[in-house]
Amino acid sequence: MDAIEVEGLRRRYGAADGGTSGSGFEAVRGVSFSVREGEIFALLGTNGAGKTSTVEVLEGLARPTAGTVRVLGFDPFTQRAYVRPRTGVMLQEGGFPSELTVVETATMWAGVTSEARPPREVLELVGLGTRCDVRVKQLSGGERRRLDLALALIGRPEVLFLDEPTTGMDPEGRRDMAALVRELRAEGTTVLLTTHYLEEAEQLADRLAIMQAGQVVAAGTTEQVVADRPSRISFRLPADMHARELPLSVPAAVEGRRVSIRTHELQPVLTELLLWAREAGVRLEGLQARSASLEEAFLEIAQAGNRPEDGSGGTSTYMSTGTVTGVGA
Repeated sequence: MDAIEVEGLRRRYGAADGGTSGSGFEAVRGVSFSVREGEIFALLGTNGAGKTSTVEVLEGLARPTAGTVRVLGFDPFTQRAYVRPRTGVMLQEGGFPSELTVVETATMWAGVTSEARPPREVLELVGLGTRCDVRVKQLSGGERRRLDLALALIGRPEVLFLDEPTTGMDPEGRRDMAALVRELRAEGTTVLLTTHYLEEAEQLADRLAIMQAGQVVAAGTTEQVVADRPSRISFRLPADMHARELPLSVPAAVEGRRVSIRTHELQPVLTELLLWAREAGVRLEGLQARSASLEEAFLEIAQAGNRPEDGSGGTSTYMSTGTVTGVGA
C-alpha cells in the first residue's frame, strides 16, 4: 500500500486566478510519484528544482494549484485533522525560542502533540540526552538539527518528512541520523527526505526521484537511475609505455600518463585489461574501477537542465532514457 500518492501535482506562485493559467511562476509542473508504506524515499534536485514546493504540499502547508495528493489516504491540506497527528515534519529550520532549554522545548511541543513520547525519552533517542538543560541558543548547528528531529518524532509518526535533515551536522552526526532513520524504517515508519548529500541518499533511500525545473526527470532505485550511465576505469601507465599499446577494444582518453575508460561493459573490459597487464608484466598504478554513481547521474541531469534550449530540452532528454519508468509504481 502507498503511504504517499502524488498525481499531476502543480504549484504556481503569484497566479492571478490561482489556476494553471495566467501570470506567475510555476514551481511544480505535473509531478507524479508514490511512496510505499515503510519505505525511505529521497526527493532530490538542485536549488530551485521544486523539491520544497512539493514537500510543503505533502506536509499540508500549502494547497496544490492542480493535481491530487494523498498522505495515508487523505488530502493533507483539506483533511489536515486526519493527517497531521500521524505525520512528523522536520523543516530546514525549527525557529524555537532561544531562551528555553532543550527539555523545555520538547515539553512544550509534547503539550500540543497527541500521544506524545516522554520528552526526555525522545531527546535520548536523537542523542541529546546529556543536553537537556542547555538553552537552545547554546546548541551547535548539528545539535539544533537533532532537536528538530526529536520534535518531529515526538508524536510517533507513521509518515516522517525530513527536509535537509543533516545540514550542519558533522560526519558522526550524519552517521547517527542515518542509523536512526534505518531503525524507524524497520519499525514501519515511512520516510520522505530531501538532501544535498547524494551519498546519503544513495545509502539510505529504497527509491528516489530527481527533480529538475519542477518536473521529475529520473526515478526508481539508485541502480535504475544510474543504469544508463557508463562505468569508469582509470590508471597510470608506466613512463616508458604509450597508450596505443593497450589492447582494449574501447577508446581510452589519455592525459599524460593517466588513462580513463568509460564503458557499459565493466567486467569484460576490466578482465581484458588485467589479463593483458599480467601477460605484459605491466603495473597499472592507481588502478580504479567503479560503476556509475548517483552523483554522476545527478550532475549530468543538472548540467542538461542548464543547457540552452535547442528544441528538445534537458528534461525531455532524461524522460526518453526510460529512467522514469515505474514512477508511482
